[in-house]
Amino acid sequence: MRLGRLLLPLALCALPAGCASNGDPGNDAAATRTIAVTIASRNGPHTFQVEQAKTVGEQERGLMFRTDLSDTNGMLFYPYPPEGPPREANFWMKNTPSALDIIFIRADGAIAHIAENAVPFDETPLSSGEPVAAVLEIKGGRAAALGIAEGDKVSWAK
Repeated sequence: MRLGRLLLPLALCALPAGCASNGDPGNDAAATRTIAVTIASRNGPHTFQVEQAKTVGEQERGLMFRTDLSDTNGMLFYPYPPEGPPREANFWMKNTPSALDIIFIRADGAIAHIAENAVPFDETPLSSGEPVAAVLEIKGGRAAALGIAEGDKVSWAK
C-alpha cells in the first residue's frame, strides 16, 4: 500500500524487528531506526516499536515486500507528507504481502480513521478522508483486538 501524498504509492509497513526484508534491500536501512509509539485507548495504553518513514523514498517503499510482522511492530509515516503541511492521505497495498491496519492521525494526535485489515497486494486506494499529519501501520487486526478506535490519542517522541 503506497501512500497517496499526491496519490504516491506507499506500501503499508511493519518493522524490522517484526519483519523480514524478503530481498528488498531498500527497507534494511530504515529498519534500524525505531521509536516507541503509544496509543491511549479506552482500555489503556498500547505501545508499538516502529520504524520511521520520514523521506519520500522511505514513505513510497513503506512495508512493501515485508513478511512476518509482529503484533508490536509497525511503521510510522511522519511527518506526512514529508514536504508540506498535513493533507489527505491515500495508501494502497501494492507489493505488500501482509494485511495491515492503517491508522490515520490528525495533527493533534487523534486518530481520524482506521483502514482495518487492508488486503495484501490490493491497489485500491484507502483514504484518510481528511488532512492528516501522520500515518501508522500495524499488523492487520491489531487495532480491533486491542480496542483502538477513532478519536484515541497517538503519541511519540518527535
